[in-house]
Amino acid sequence: MTLEEAKAKLEKYGQMQVLKYYDELDDAQKAALLAQIDATDMSIQANCKHQEELGKRGVITPLDCMEISEIEENKAEFDKVGLDAIKQGKVAALLLAGGMGTRLGSDNPKGMYNVGKTRELYIFECLFNNMKDVTDRAGAPIHIYIMTSEKNNDATVAFFKEKNFFGYPEDHVHFFMQEMAAATDYEGRIYLEEKGRMATSPNGNGGWFISLVNAGLLDSVHEYGIEWFNVFAVDNVLQRIADPVFVGATIARNCTVGAKVVRKAAPDEKVGVICLEDGKPSIVEYYDLTEELMNAKNEKGDPAYNFGVILNYLFKTEQLERILNGALPLHIVEKKIPCLDENGNLFKPESPNGYKYENLVLDMIHQCDSCLPFEVAREKEFAPIKNKTGVDSVESAQALLEKNGVVL
Repeated sequence: MTLEEAKAKLEKYGQMQVLKYYDELDDAQKAALLAQIDATDMSIQANCKHQEELGKRGVITPLDCMEISEIEENKAEFDKVGLDAIKQGKVAALLLAGGMGTRLGSDNPKGMYNVGKTRELYIFECLFNNMKDVTDRAGAPIHIYIMTSEKNNDATVAFFKEKNFFGYPEDHVHFFMQEMAAATDYEGRIYLEEKGRMATSPNGNGGWFISLVNAGLLDSVHEYGIEWFNVFAVDNVLQRIADPVFVGATIARNCTVGAKVVRKAAPDEKVGVICLEDGKPSIVEYYDLTEELMNAKNEKGDPAYNFGVILNYLFKTEQLERILNGALPLHIVEKKIPCLDENGNLFKPESPNGYKYENLVLDMIHQCDSCLPFEVAREKEFAPIKNKTGVDSVESAQALLEKNGVVL
């Protein structure tokens, strides 16, 4: 992109302030800023002017979950269907690993955190061990795509190479970086975080497929014959990856997406719950769950919205490509955004000073034709690491790992 082309784009979207310090930059910095301007979708920033319309929800009704008792009754059938799909190379894993271990007191990528007590056992290693439980049974590896971020990509790739990919075939591990979205003030004006760089943030956990496509990896997905993506987050060290029973149940029930869920520990537990919205599968985040919904009962007299998602989904590739041709709803989140002040000095706010723009997985699910909520035992598959101590912490995850026979 030339300077004149950049000016034309910025003028169109009212973002000329991005070039405020352009003349102070060296040639490399100028080229980097022009490339960033070229790659940035600036149309989304206008949404902050009418964000009330973005948050409107449809009519929420319950969606029946396949509970553990039903899964057990059909386990052999589901396992066979799922294992066959895995053996045929139809299932891939996708790890959302763009986060840092800051809240755990680490400057490294979160997946590099050591949860071992008497030996080294990293979060990434726990996840790969869980995946190898399945691939060893199948007698063949599956492809795993790892989404990193600008902040942690180089460290993550180097770590996997240093650890020899934990014994997993290197040619089945594919890294790509998450797309970034520009961050703005409350009027939609893009902030600068440096004189030659716009302030940005990751495009949300629903941005993984467009990021994979823009990284040029869709051709390989077709080449490998991948029909399903098991998408999961880095911080749950107990989750099962490419679980044959989960895969088989989703296929057998002819659903286009499966969602692993756990029975809520309390009505107000801070987890999103699976539901229908205007008759299509969706998720209500815990902060949108009204008293009425929390207290609603189903036909059996049980809580109607009793199953929380754990960010472990199985998406049909064909459906993902259809979603890609549309547009995911945009979520505008108020955040503290480090930026340059009017004098060009870095300012780190202590309270929110603007917006970040995200796509969310829940919207991907809402655009799917059908969803299978699939219950798993919390103590066997849900050990999230959000904090150093306390609830959902390193300590609680270690206790659950040991309970499940993992030597720490």
